[in-house]
Amino acid sequence: MKKAGYQRRSYREHLFAKGLYSAQVVYRETDLQIFSDKPPDVDFCEKRIILYRAQIEKYITRDNKFLTSLKPVPVEISAPLIVKRMARSAELANVGPMAAVAGAIADFLGRDLLRRGSREVIVENGGDIFLKLSKTRKIGFYTGARGAWRSLALKIRPQDTPLGICTSSGTIGHSLSFGAADSVTILSSSACLADAAATAVCNRTVSLQEAEGAIDFAGSIKGVSAAIVIFGKRMFCWGRLEFFR
Repeated sequence: MKKAGYQRRSYREHLFAKGLYSAQVVYRETDLQIFSDKPPDVDFCEKRIILYRAQIEKYITRDNKFLTSLKPVPVEISAPLIVKRMARSAELANVGPMAAVAGAIADFLGRDLLRRGSREVIVENGGDIFLKLSKTRKIGFYTGARGAWRSLALKIRPQDTPLGICTSSGTIGHSLSFGAADSVTILSSSACLADAAATAVCNRTVSLQEAEGAIDFAGSIKGVSAAIVIFGKRMFCWGRLEFFR
């Protein structure tokens, strides 16, 4: 669930994807960094963002609980696909549907770009990432001032993509969180689900003592393939993961 407001995404100063074109696309609160093997069509990307936001916002005018609920809510059969995907992801993770909004937009736009002929796409939306790779790449960790894990990175292989990698934090950023973990990172074939699950797992990590139970909960969510909880100098992992140092 996102609060109103915007924070400068200073971590992007360290983003680099060798061999790919890059573009930033901003529309209202949505701020995406896009990498692709083809120069991103900024006009197309902006139009798709406007479309997806309009579909979500129009649905909210019919059912405000979709915006405000911290628990899953049913949606109408006639709801747009992105609304249905957010609702389903929220149901699987047991959170409100807006917990999946950033991952959903990244996921939908990333797949749009693949359909337009890109072979490699990375869409980053405030720490929520959709990626389809043609070469192995590394994804780093950002844990704010407590940077004990800055030298660590995930190794992501092309055969494991398309993939969503989404992060929630109880100590960094403007997202609503009831947890205290420095970061919770979830991997799933759906960035929409990864976003919802990251929120759910972070909410459960209220102390170091709760971290092990939170990582077990992550493993119980259908569709989640891996999870990482960082709490201070401790890391808890579940699933098949490869790391760079």
